[in-house]
Amino acid sequence: MNIPELLSPAGSMESLEAALHFGADAVYGGMKKYGLRAMADNFDGAELRKAVAAAHGMGRKFYLTMNIYPFDDELEGFAEAARHALEAGVDAAIVSDPGAIRTLRTRVPELKIHVSTQASTVNTPAAEMYRDMGCERVILAREVSLERIAEMKRRLGDSIQLETFVHGASCMAYSGRCLLSAYLTGRSGNRGECAQPCRWKYAVVEEKRPGEYMPVAEDENGTYLFSARDLCLMPILPELCAAGVSSLKIEGRMKSEYYVATVTGAYRRALDLLRTGEEAFRRALPELTEELKCASHRDSDTGFLLGKPETPGEAEGFHQEREYIARVLDADAGNGLSRLLLKNRFFAGDELERMGRNGITKVKASPFIREKTGERMESFGVAGETVLMEVPGCEKGDMLRGPVRNHRR
Repeated sequence: MNIPELLSPAGSMESLEAALHFGADAVYGGMKKYGLRAMADNFDGAELRKAVAAAHGMGRKFYLTMNIYPFDDELEGFAEAARHALEAGVDAAIVSDPGAIRTLRTRVPELKIHVSTQASTVNTPAAEMYRDMGCERVILAREVSLERIAEMKRRLGDSIQLETFVHGASCMAYSGRCLLSAYLTGRSGNRGECAQPCRWKYAVVEEKRPGEYMPVAEDENGTYLFSARDLCLMPILPELCAAGVSSLKIEGRMKSEYYVATVTGAYRRALDLLRTGEEAFRRALPELTEELKCASHRDSDTGFLLGKPETPGEAEGFHQEREYIARVLDADAGNGLSRLLLKNRFFAGDELERMGRNGITKVKASPFIREKTGERMESFGVAGETVLMEVPGCEKGDMLRGPVRNHRR
């Protein structure tokens, strides 16, 4: 079976490290300008070189998001930034605008180009046009069905690569081309500044009843008028691989490193199982589906892959079945202890789980040492502090998690 590249988000250095540790074949991230996630940490020049080196040091790739729609007066800086990115070693730039693509092909011809999903590519002639412009890959619009992806691949052959999103948030507008944020807040999603107003709570006011607010639809989490469900293609992963896509992309440059680790790890295990045969994947599918629920998520479906979504506009808030406790900074800090960077409070005796490259294992928390003071403790909850505790079999980059709860005892 065709096993595509697994492409994970890197909105920060921590997320990049998590993506690489948990099995991404490639990562994508942005600079401080020219990408569509201006509120992510992103990378300055020195950080970009460090990020690319980290990926290449593990035999992985780094793709740079440059997918804003630039105006004429921005194209000079856009091209100059692309040249610096090429010198930093990025493997490709992700670009939306045909004018920007043409500029880069002329000004930085050595830089490979992937056409962003923001270009809304939904048919073979469009992909052929980008191929003829010298682009290496097209990231398809989320509205393209599985059947149409397979047909596009059949017609295009190996002349250009196809990439599709496999997991994460979806915009309410066509391939993310949304003007709602620009209209309501002056922050354009097509300029990297989306305020996500489709996730806000809304009510209707009848003209002759000013001040009487009537919710459009409501549940215990609020009202979500426009909000699409998250995308989750884990159930149809074999069919997606068979369709011939070159890369499967996880959305989430605004998400935490814990989210990136959880989702990347689940899809990595799924793809590795598919290498051995579909039967092994099907046996593990319930467990893999539950694993995806351990990170913050909203209700999900298969988007447009199997036809029109059955429940548009009915996402019901966020859910999370496990809480991020700590990240392993050093697996061998002496005396059989590991050094952990604390994220949330835990207690000696807690039944935790260790997230590692090869899956999830149970860990019982023992009394630990607060590194700053050397004191032995039963509980601690100051995020950013380091503690020393026995964590059998762990590696640097592994994570600990536990049940979601309030921390008052």
